[in-house]
Amino acid sequence: MDWVRGFYSRTGAWWGDAEARLTERDHRRVRLLHEHAGDGPRRVLELGSGYGTTATATAQAGHAVTAVEISERAGRFRGDVAPGSLTVINDDFYEVRLTGDFDVVSYWNGFGVGSDADQRRLLRRIAGWLRPSGVALIDVFNPFVWARWDGDRTHRTPDPQRGYAHELFELTTFDPVTCTAVDTWWEAGRPEDRISQVLRCYTPADLGLLVEGTGLRLAGITGGPAAQLLREHAEYTAVLRPAEPR
Repeated sequence: MDWVRGFYSRTGAWWGDAEARLTERDHRRVRLLHEHAGDGPRRVLELGSGYGTTATATAQAGHAVTAVEISERAGRFRGDVAPGSLTVINDDFYEVRLTGDFDVVSYWNGFGVGSDADQRRLLRRIAGWLRPSGVALIDVFNPFVWARWDGDRTHRTPDPQRGYAHELFELTTFDPVTCTAVDTWWEAGRPEDRISQVLRCYTPADLGLLVEGTGLRLAGITGGPAAQLLREHAEYTAVLRPAEPR
């Protein structure tokens, strides 16, 4: 996983001027949090928080948020929040030490970085951070859609008015044996200088098997009708809760 910090820092520099802002996606995530954890106030841990827009929206909704982000995207967005309601930690969530426990652990648009063993290690950490009545909301990459994108190439031209200053190319490949997508980017004129993110994808059934023995259980998926989610969206949101005591 040595690529993680560099990939998200570099792409954050490419896209930050356009994307480090609150959008409907952030507010939709807060609504999902309320749907599964109640209106609050709650103590929320957000992993892989990126620019911090969703963490900010969550704090604005009245929750106490701790946001952990490994890349230079951390804290790039600074929205108005109540004093003490948002703490941003620039660290690796596999290594960070946190105090107390949380009502909600969220990981939006990121789960699947690394091996199955890495995911289980993270799930065990999440189980340790959650209160017994808590919930984890985890975006999981959907193999049914990523498989359709195998071999797709995209050319993105600059759009300075929207904050996109770079001309970029993207190539997506998918390995059906390992159920892994590789998403590769490079700047126009520099095809030899490519960066990639490697994303392990899981069906809900595979995710259910993955969480066994981690202290968590798959309680369902959310964000829309399940069949539509798996047919049309590159990720779905898994609802995880502490495993029932045996």
